[in-house]
Amino acid sequence: MTLHVMLVVPEGQVWAGDAERVVAKTLDGDIGVLTGHTPVLGILAGGSVVRILPQGASSGGSGGSSPQAGTGGSGWLQAAVGGGFLSVADDKVSILAREAVLGADVDRSAARAGLDEALGAARGDESDQAAQANYYAAQLRAAGEDA
Repeated sequence: MTLHVMLVVPEGQVWAGDAERVVAKTLDGDIGVLTGHTPVLGILAGGSVVRILPQGASSGGSGGSSPQAGTGGSGWLQAAVGGGFLSVADDKVSILAREAVLGADVDRSAARAGLDEALGAARGDESDQAAQANYYAAQLRAAGEDA
């Protein structure tokens, strides 16, 4: 059995496919999802990284994924998320994010520049700029860089 995973944002689908595992950070802590997981609804921590192990990736099979930036060659897909929800039911995982980008698709220089700008602006305002800084940092982590 496998998990069917969908990562979506308001603009559309970021990634969908079958997976062996999903790991996400919620406001209640980290959650790891395997097949047969009990139904759960969680609020994603803003500026976190969701990790998805596509079907066949752990056994060295292609599973539709090739090694790419942000996976460390391990086959895990990593996606930066800017808050949202995670729903698990009947071996279906829906990740509904306010904003998200796969680590392989991150423009590292733009994310680094955005992080620097947001950190500078966040010094006087803890709300929106701090959340944006966390999202840029998550993008860099998803791409395999230190933030």
